[in-house]
Amino acid sequence: MKRWVRKTFTILTAIVTLGLYVPPTTLDADATEKNKAFSPKENIEEKKASSTNATDSDHFLDLPDLSEDDPQLDPEHYLSNIGEVAKEQTVAKLGPRIVEKIDPVFMDDILNNIENEVRHVMKKVEEDEVSNYAITLDPAPGYGEKIFHVYNTNTNAELARFDVRRDNRPGEGHWFNFHYHVSEDQFEKHYAIADLYWDKNTPPKWMS
Repeated sequence: MKRWVRKTFTILTAIVTLGLYVPPTTLDADATEKNKAFSPKENIEEKKASSTNATDSDHFLDLPDLSEDDPQLDPEHYLSNIGEVAKEQTVAKLGPRIVEKIDPVFMDDILNNIENEVRHVMKKVEEDEVSNYAITLDPAPGYGEKIFHVYNTNTNAELARFDVRRDNRPGEGHWFNFHYHVSEDQFEKHYAIADLYWDKNTPPKWMS
């Protein structure tokens, strides 16, 4: 009788254990796919594309819908949320190795300027349409310029693309040029946000 009980307990334990076990190969596959989607080469080539739609590989900011019953979710509050995430994505883009060496005052100026320009771009959107817009969450690593895109969640059409370019100016050193493009001119023109001096030494890769 005891042997039968032990066998039954062993079988039940095996079933429960197998049911809870998650094979690590799933995580490896996700990591591989993520690395492919975030390839620096693909992000550089993306700048040459003329498409005005957000790509399927992008990760998007999920903000709450506006509600007349909740004053905290009015258009101004929604824009504040977008502005905060825009700043977070900029910090993520630069990466800790770069951020830790930038003067905090300069860093705040850059982030505030980016938030202000996002708000400026969103002024073209009707108030009742503000909640249909979001920000992509996949800054380009390595040497790609992309910080984030502002896009319409209903149509996937991009409203603006925010980038940062590396400039090596003769006799000066390396600069970071923050700028953005808008859909009105098919993303051709550069709208300046700010220039930030780095050093004469080559800066680390983005997001490193």
